[in-house]
Amino acid sequence: MTTVPPPPSGIPPAPAGPPAVSPMLVRLAAERATGALLRDHGTLYLAEGRVVHAESPAAPGLDVLLTASGRLERAGWEEAVDRAGARREVGRYLVDSGGMADGELEICHLGALFDAAFFALAPGSGPTRFRYGVGHWIGPVRPVSAAAVERETRRRRALLDHVWPYAAVDTAPVVARPPAAGQTLTRRQRALLASADGTRTPAGIAWALGRPAFHTLLDIRRLAAAGLVETPQEPPAVTSGAVPSWIATVAADPDIALLRRLRDALEASL
Repeated sequence: MTTVPPPPSGIPPAPAGPPAVSPMLVRLAAERATGALLRDHGTLYLAEGRVVHAESPAAPGLDVLLTASGRLERAGWEEAVDRAGARREVGRYLVDSGGMADGELEICHLGALFDAAFFALAPGSGPTRFRYGVGHWIGPVRPVSAAAVERETRRRRALLDHVWPYAAVDTAPVVARPPAAGQTLTRRQRALLASADGTRTPAGIAWALGRPAFHTLLDIRRLAAAGLVETPQEPPAVTSGAVPSWIATVAADPDIALLRRLRDALEASL
């Protein structure tokens, strides 16, 4: 047996990899555990250490994504659940009954899985629990490794921060602002802005439109960066003569309000 010598004195060890998004998920994957990982913002289902499904209140489920897009009739989905849910074979039934092609179901399911897993793995203060042996009624579709779920979750977090590094817009109701002169909108952006009525959060908009929650959130951050949405907040009361009212508004929402005013000032000077 060849013995690997230790590194020479004075040479630092190789840097460790990125911290685990969920240390318990990593441990359960190593154990090849089967069951449900319950977290503050959702649940991941594992089979022999691989993630087979995910759910989160923040993300529309596979049923919403399929029926809202018109790919599957609501009656067809309900029939699959009624006939195969108890056997945990809903996915298999959709394919065998001709409702969906096998590959199409895999693609749609993976999209819903990664979408829900992103929110389920969000940082939280509550306890993380694992219930051994629990399965989901959708049944096996396309398992993915826990490492792939963690890697995709980190990638999505970095993408959000790159687009608009202010997380206040993620959970607050958003309201649309009129585009500036010459600012064009895509059909997808117009649909999002039509739903940004000051009462819906990005998650609420995703549910209303039947779209993946992460992609909706990413679009909302892009709209915020373009000055097309803001988070309505009631400015604090200001004593007369103390400071201008617009300063109070900026103080209430320093990220979006300030950048919006800077943009408007630049446009007015052109």
